[in-house]
Amino acid sequence: MAQHFGMKSYMKGAALLTIAALIVKVLSAIYRVPFQNLVGDEGFYIYQQVYPVISIFVVWTSSGFAVAVSKMLADNDSLSNAQEREQRRSAIMRIVFYYLTVLSLLFFVVLFGGAEKIAQWMGDAQLAPLIRTGSFVVWVMPALAILKGGFQSRGMMEPIAYAQVLEQAIRITVILAGTFIIMATTNSLYSAGKMAITGTVIGEVAAFFFLVYLFYRQFGLFHTKQQRQPVSSLSIIKEVTLLSISVSMSGLLLLGYQLVDSFTIYSLLMENGMASTMAKETKGIYDRGQPLVQLGIVIASSLSLAIVPLVAHLSKKQEGRSAVPFIQLTYKAAILFGWAASLGLMLIMPYLNEMLFKTNALSAVLTVYVFQIVPLSIILTFTAILQGYGKLKKPALFLLLGFIIKIVLNLWMIGWLGILGAAIANDIGLLLTASMLIIYLKRLTSIQLASVSFYKKVGIASLSMAIAVLLWLQFTPALLSYYLSSRVTAIIASFTAVCLGAFVLLTMVAKKRVLAEKEWYLLPFGRRMAVYQLWLNSKK
Repeated sequence: MAQHFGMKSYMKGAALLTIAALIVKVLSAIYRVPFQNLVGDEGFYIYQQVYPVISIFVVWTSSGFAVAVSKMLADNDSLSNAQEREQRRSAIMRIVFYYLTVLSLLFFVVLFGGAEKIAQWMGDAQLAPLIRTGSFVVWVMPALAILKGGFQSRGMMEPIAYAQVLEQAIRITVILAGTFIIMATTNSLYSAGKMAITGTVIGEVAAFFFLVYLFYRQFGLFHTKQQRQPVSSLSIIKEVTLLSISVSMSGLLLLGYQLVDSFTIYSLLMENGMASTMAKETKGIYDRGQPLVQLGIVIASSLSLAIVPLVAHLSKKQEGRSAVPFIQLTYKAAILFGWAASLGLMLIMPYLNEMLFKTNALSAVLTVYVFQIVPLSIILTFTAILQGYGKLKKPALFLLLGFIIKIVLNLWMIGWLGILGAAIANDIGLLLTASMLIIYLKRLTSIQLASVSFYKKVGIASLSMAIAVLLWLQFTPALLSYYLSSRVTAIIASFTAVCLGAFVLLTMVAKKRVLAEKEWYLLPFGRRMAVYQLWLNSKK
């Protein structure tokens, strides 16, 4: 059943998919706060040890393979011969499905059969049941990737958007409700961690059945009985593998860094004389930084989802409007908001730490940790821009080099600086990758990404925010502590400091015209800022 979808319908679906992706990212960051409050730092450590092991395959298949399949099917739909088009479409979906099924089998065997060995490598044998539980998620991924790719290739973004939000909502509900029940009855941290991993499996299964239902409603029963066209399986497998990795490599990078931490931090802390329980709690406190970083890169994620497709389209045009202004805007917005989020979190970290996670333990380490928002904002946008230019190998190489640096620095610096060494290793690895991406893009396009004036204006706005927030925090917490508990004081201090800092920063950014009004209009939710900037700079 073929259908035609116009550009208006496609853009509406793409906007819905962007909103859904942002909702999922925000929910993914926020649910970790109540979960940590329920299980404490040791329980948070247990979940975060296993989460990246399971999620790497999920992210690669559910997002990377789905987009790769959609692109291959969309390219196939440009064929003029209808019969050949349908036969080749069927062949692509069949080959990719079989390929993903084989990959799923391999991952399942490694995770389920090797759970004890993986847990031993992490230094905690009690993690094996959690790894085994999470291994079952791989079985829905082949069909899920094909369903998502099939919908997206026809311009039908709505089913994917709804499935993403549904999956995350069910996952979070299972995690929080199940964890609450377990902690109220057995108080077993490892059982709570197993329930959290189970939530991931149930969420993915729910998304699969939801998409099957929508597919049946839209297209009827699955039917593939037709004359098969001879196609090269190897070429399809090669193309879908390269495309899927390039699409999902920024997400895989974050999980890869977390995976390195899972295999190194706890065991190295133990090797350097820290007691087992203390090492688990220390790793759990360190992992508090992950939801903060996820929230910090939401704007960069929205930029890559909203602006980058436009860059990709314009970069392929031989005539007309150039992609250069949009690349410059993407870079400036990533730097501005990435640095603002990072600096803001650094300034209020002790109070924010206690507000969200009950204590302000290791606030200095978390302050170093959240700096990675700056290079991550660049990496997220620049990998997507380079993907739009068709450049896949070099960005992948840069990400791999940064990943290797992270491994080496973890092994060296944790023994020297403790848990702080892991945070520094994150920053250095990501900064190296971001720097290489900037240099490569500048050589590729021969453009100046931003003027010296831009950096000066950002510096003035940042300094103004820092002064205002630091002065506010000098007297507000001290005054409140006479009347309120420590955590209530932290909540009020954090909230008011965030509001004050955001107001000062945005006002200075508008006053200095860091971005032009026409640039604000191109950014997601930038219209109000453009109006505020015009009002602020108008002559009475």
